[in-house]
Amino acid sequence: MEITWYGLGCFRLIERGYPAIITDPFDEEASGYALPRTRAEIVTLSQPVDDPREVSWARFRGPTRTLASPGEYEIGGIFITAIPSFRDRQKGAERGQNIIYTYDLGALTVCHLGELGHVPSQSRIEGLGTVHVLLIPVGIPDGLTPSMASEVVSLIEPNIVIPMSYKTPGLELGYQPVDRFLKEMGVTNPDTQASLKLTAGAMPEETQIILLEPQKGNGA
Repeated sequence: MEITWYGLGCFRLIERGYPAIITDPFDEEASGYALPRTRAEIVTLSQPVDDPREVSWARFRGPTRTLASPGEYEIGGIFITAIPSFRDRQKGAERGQNIIYTYDLGALTVCHLGELGHVPSQSRIEGLGTVHVLLIPVGIPDGLTPSMASEVVSLIEPNIVIPMSYKTPGLELGYQPVDRFLKEMGVTNPDTQASLKLTAGAMPEETQIILLEPQKGNGA
């Protein structure tokens, strides 16, 4: 599997023999970042929308299917579970609802927490099953604090943690840097990569934090 980050909560997940996935495409004008022009059979959104067909992702090639509501899906051999949650600690009263996604691609499972703003209940955590790679927001204002993010990591116990949705060069949104989360996790020299390539038989036994460099969108 290869995981590429484009900034904020937008990743591309590719595993040979499975459809390509894009998570949480962002508003280019508001963020100052550019989305990739790439193949994407599946697009998932962590914020519910009434009609996903109204969302146009003209940048993505392929038979794109957009998911934006809780449920269980099977697309091209990928089993996707979308679990309802909230973007704040007031059950959505302040910032609305959020969707957590798990993507089961054969031997590897990736969990994308969207813009989660609270520590999920034990039943929600158990509903995620075994998570090999956790994509967690760590810099959203009024979102997870560093200590809350650390608690979520401890509850889920993934093999690899990839922080997302934090301040990066050129980002025009008022997000916080990743440093406070790293300090909370006791990490002083994180592994930084352009993209992450994984195989099921080579996962670390203890939780490892990896920083990805946001890749720029590739032209018009």
